[in-house]
Amino acid sequence: MANVYVEPKPKARAEHEAITHYVLEYQHEARVTQTDYKTQADAIAAAIQLGHQPLVARVRVTDKGKPDHWRAA
Repeated sequence: MANVYVEPKPKARAEHEAITHYVLEYQHEARVTQTDYKTQADAIAAAIQLGHQPLVARVRVTDKGKPDHWRAA
């Protein structure tokens, strides 16, 4: 079971700008699917259904190279 990251988008948003959707990405930034998920829960469910371990952000500005920025969903 591979880890995938549930990334909020847009990534480079202003502090008070809303998240518009979520995507599933591998560590090297490639998307798992081309689907934009409306909610984080939808993205998590899709990752599990595809057989992946979803990781969600603990911080607003994420870095996939820093494990403390992520937690298991």
